[in-house]
Amino acid sequence: MTISVRSTVEVDRHSNLYTSLLHAAPKIAAKDFTLWGKEAEAESSIRLNWIDLPTASRALLPQLSTLQEWIAEKGLTHFILAGMGGSSLGPEVLAKTYGKKLTVIDSTDPDQVLAATPSDLAHVGIIVGSKSGSTAETSSQKAHFTKVLTDAGLDPRNHFIIITDPGSPFDEASRADGYFIVNADPQVGGRFSVLSAFGLVPAAAIGIDVAALLDDAAKASASFVTEQSSAVLLAVHILQAAHQNIAFFDAGSNVPGLADWIEQLIAESTGKDQKGFLPLAIESAEAAVAGPHLAIAFADNVSHADIVVDAPLGAQFILWEWVTALISIPLQINPYDQPNVTEAKTRALALLDAWNNSVPAFTPAYESEFVQVFSTSSAHTLSGQIKDFFATQSHYVAVMAYLARGIDDDITQLRALTAQLSGAGTSFGWGPRFLHSTGQFHKGGAHNGAFIQITGENTQDLEIPGKPFSFHTLLMAQALGDGEALAERKFPLIRFHLKNREAGIKELVRSFKELS
Repeated sequence: MTISVRSTVEVDRHSNLYTSLLHAAPKIAAKDFTLWGKEAEAESSIRLNWIDLPTASRALLPQLSTLQEWIAEKGLTHFILAGMGGSSLGPEVLAKTYGKKLTVIDSTDPDQVLAATPSDLAHVGIIVGSKSGSTAETSSQKAHFTKVLTDAGLDPRNHFIIITDPGSPFDEASRADGYFIVNADPQVGGRFSVLSAFGLVPAAAIGIDVAALLDDAAKASASFVTEQSSAVLLAVHILQAAHQNIAFFDAGSNVPGLADWIEQLIAESTGKDQKGFLPLAIESAEAAVAGPHLAIAFADNVSHADIVVDAPLGAQFILWEWVTALISIPLQINPYDQPNVTEAKTRALALLDAWNNSVPAFTPAYESEFVQVFSTSSAHTLSGQIKDFFATQSHYVAVMAYLARGIDDDITQLRALTAQLSGAGTSFGWGPRFLHSTGQFHKGGAHNGAFIQITGENTQDLEIPGKPFSFHTLLMAQALGDGEALAERKFPLIRFHLKNREAGIKELVRSFKELS
């Protein structure tokens, strides 16, 4: 196992930055929780067990073998993962990299939830990952599948696999229900948890060699405290470049999907105190990025990159966790909290109460046949609304689509089109999952962004068992709650609401293309 880091720019290995981070590396390995400042210590002191996971997680191997036997006994052949953020992004990369089938639901969009629900669940295993069980998206998905299984005359105990912290309310309730449970280390935060039970249980369920993954991570981890530390080298490259925006692209690499995982790790960890880095997961090396940025790729044949990092997946996981911890030290950022993720949740719940659990009617600034526009512009055309939005300069633009991933994918064209129109680094996020990722940076990082929200009517709605509101209502509350948080900060903000998703996406993409 080797990690190769190629760069177009050399770093000064005698600089104070390089030597200070090289000196900090053994302290990270020793789990020194004082590295990120006094204010971070309460959180960092209980979140550093990710450092040991490449070796400590080997203790899970017997339980994972038991899980595989249980899966065979129950005749489960297809797996659905209900999770959010760190509980879903890591397993998705694992499935893509190893060419395995795993349906990931990290959404409250009813169209996406319904599309991911097979008509026959007899041979389907449903993996639910949540530290506490209180995450709105995951608890709603679990309630949905519990009802679907029960309505089909199937025993949920033969289908659910639960990953949670020991002693959590979710743990206690799941044990009372008789579910197969694997406990995770409670001293590992969600976005650092891919090498814990949250990543390894789905990996084992779909047939990935977990021991080999951990071996690669362990070998890499041991090298990070040496004079040739690739983690220190990458951290210095990022800090030395001094670009807020970092474009990551994994197209053509041996680690497809890694850019999305890194996006959450770095954005949610560093985007606070109006500091940090904003990763932009882009489609390819040739895709429009715009604005000043550092470009990082994972394939040797890429020519449009400042840095190329080549390593097996297990090594990549632990490498980027180390890099994130290292770059947070000189910035004195606490990489283990996510205060503005909690803010978004609170606002969504407040709207659900204010709405009396159903979405009220809103008056748009402009309306066409298929699209409503909510903005401060008085333009009387869709293109005029778009032009007015881009008249305000920003350092980055975030396109946030509260739509169905895998169904409404044509909307992703707006990322590159927005980069061309704005001249600013542009990210694309599926809502609500980006709220647990770049959403932290949007509100907690540098206040230099502009924001495009896209919401839409659903083909059909879906009730959430045990709740007085539906999936569509929850999704809209999450979107508009986050919109409130952005508007309160006086950020440029526009929302396009699709009255008909397919036709509305075509109209919106066409208007952006005509202007670009």
